[in-house]
Amino acid sequence: MTETTLTAWQCAAETLRLPSGLFIDGAMAPAAGGATWRKLNPATGAVLGEVARATAPDVDKAVAAARASFEDGRWRARPMAARRDILLKLAELIMANAPRLALAESLDMGKPVAEALAIDIPGAAAVWRFYAEAIDKVGGEVAPTDAGNLALVTREPLGVVGGIVPWNFPFDMAAWKCAPALAAGNSVVLKPSERSPFSALILAELAQEAGLPDGVLNIVTGFGHEAGKALALHQDVDCLAFTGSTRTGRTLMGYAGESNLKQVWLELGGKSANIVFEDTENLEAAAATAALGIFFNAGQVCSANSRLLVQRGVHKRFLELLVAEAAAYAPTNPLDPAARMGALVDRAHLAQVQAHVEAARHTAALVLGGTATDQPGAFFGPTIFDHADPASPLCREEIFGPVLAVTPFDTEAEAIALANDSAYGLAASVWTGNLNRALRVSGALRVGTVSVNTVDALSPQTPFGGIKQSGFGRDLSLHALEKFSYLKTSWIKFS
Repeated sequence: MTETTLTAWQCAAETLRLPSGLFIDGAMAPAAGGATWRKLNPATGAVLGEVARATAPDVDKAVAAARASFEDGRWRARPMAARRDILLKLAELIMANAPRLALAESLDMGKPVAEALAIDIPGAAAVWRFYAEAIDKVGGEVAPTDAGNLALVTREPLGVVGGIVPWNFPFDMAAWKCAPALAAGNSVVLKPSERSPFSALILAELAQEAGLPDGVLNIVTGFGHEAGKALALHQDVDCLAFTGSTRTGRTLMGYAGESNLKQVWLELGGKSANIVFEDTENLEAAAATAALGIFFNAGQVCSANSRLLVQRGVHKRFLELLVAEAAAYAPTNPLDPAARMGALVDRAHLAQVQAHVEAARHTAALVLGGTATDQPGAFFGPTIFDHADPASPLCREEIFGPVLAVTPFDTEAEAIALANDSAYGLAASVWTGNLNRALRVSGALRVGTVSVNTVDALSPQTPFGGIKQSGFGRDLSLHALEKFSYLKTSWIKFS
């Protein structure tokens, strides 16, 4: 499509074809027994389609296809240049199909289509390009040995990788798991969230068009307690990569222990702090970025800056600026190119966000929002609480919605203590005009990523992940290749 008006997107939505079968061994197929579930548009409640509901027999079939493709070497043994070119071709096809993919993301989970088109889809393509180019540029090593010995250390693909990805960035998260896993030479079985299944199926179609051999990438759509559990318990899955809630992450680790002790890589929840010091040089820019840090994607971001710590000398002024910035995030039709906030993923999640907000009214001062809109979909407006009690659920639990907790502080040491006083350790932001303070505070924060004078900084070149109950392992960067491979030593004695 060439036009990007509301009318153009609405017309495109009426004719959009959304695949709904399982993608196993290079073909779309119904689930065993023909089971399906009805997927709704969270912004309108309209039915998007009936989606195949995979259970254990379907997962068995997908894993068998992945195992066969790995063992016969149709992918892992293919020349590096050929594998690189296929993944680069996939990145090209993603961009060529960007409007379709962006529309699928918007209809499926309610995000603004313009943001999906400008951020999500190009971001995913960049990840595929990065790992495509890494295929023939990451090598092994020769270890020091005594004379007459040669020790070669190589990285070998694990085998069959199971990926379970969330609904908040469906296409991006599929790229984060699948691209490095495939680049390392593995075969993959991917389970997208039942709340956002469509873009993963489109990815499978594009991968096949790019030349990825049958069986190398398989997609099983379904529910966590059925398809996800079967994948995590499967005896022939060598590695499980998961992004989602901390509660589910604990369950998946248990399943790995019950089955074959498969490796489990977890990227879990967060309650990220955004610290604003009095010496911040541009409070207006900091306020605009703070609003983005919590209201982007309706706050449905694991690294959302949901705790705002503001030094007392600028607290009142900063809050005024922040409330003004929040006005731009009034939720509206996600197909409107001007929308900066769309719908939450579904009405069940809306009810959870509402419950958190109602409880927070007793522990903090409501400054803005706090209610669902009167629109028919799962819409919830930007919400800001001030003087939030650091010990309250508002400041300690992941709400995963457009809800911000503001807490003033006096000293740098107090800010660091407040920021680190969390079960999570995914990300944090620091605003200051003092380089010494920026480095000092960044070093003291117990998180995986610190963004200084910005929020949520990431790229394919830098690792993303956390510590504590935010999980372990890393997505993105060359480090992600490491978790999808194992080290092999080949020791040769000669004379």
